[in-house]
Order: sequence, then C-alpha cells, then structure tokens
Amino acid sequence: MKMKFHIKKGDLVKVIAGNHKGGQGRVLEVLGIKNRALVESVNIVKKHTKPSAQFPEGGIIEKEGSIHISNLMLVDPKTGEPTRTTRVKGKDGKLSRVSIKTKEVI
Repeated sequence: MKMKFHIKKGDLVKVIAGNHKGGQGRVLEVLGIKNRALVESVNIVKKHTKPSAQFPEGGIIEKEGSIHISNLMLVDPKTGEPTRTTRVKGKDGKLSRVSIKTKEVI
C-alpha cells in the first residue's frame, strides 16, 4: 500500500522538532515504508566506509541522515513560513495541496 504524505521530493521543509529543530532544506528523498525523509544539509551523520571503487581510500564520509516525517513542516513558497496543508480536488479531478495560511495551491 502506498502511503500519502504532506511532503514530496523537492519540497522546501523546516524541522519543527528534535535535535535539528529550526533547520531548513530541500527534501532529497522520501522513505515511505519507514515514514522518514532525507533533508539536504540537515541531520548530517558520519559513515565509516571501507575502500571501494567509488571511494578508493575509504574513510569517513558525511551524508544526510533521515528525519521522521512528523518532525517536518512544509514551507509556503509565497510567505516563506511553515504551513499546514490540505488536499483539495481540482476541476480536472486531481488532488492538489493547498496551504492552510494563504489558501493557495502549492
């Protein structure tokens, strides 16, 4: 079963809870099964890697760690502030996301 989330890949989000509260960035990937997302330049973790073809020296690599979806809030493109969203069916019958604050389609 495919889950429906309030954020998608490429959205600008703000972290509203947890150790990285206040951080902001673009969503790189949504991990649907785990209810988590990877956000650019937020929750950077260090991963120890063995030498491979991609990283011949191996060593410590910094990459984004996942954050639970409930700790993220979509940023309204017009106001630049975090907003809740709702889904509204358009004239063509497709669902679109609408900002609660500005009532504009995102």
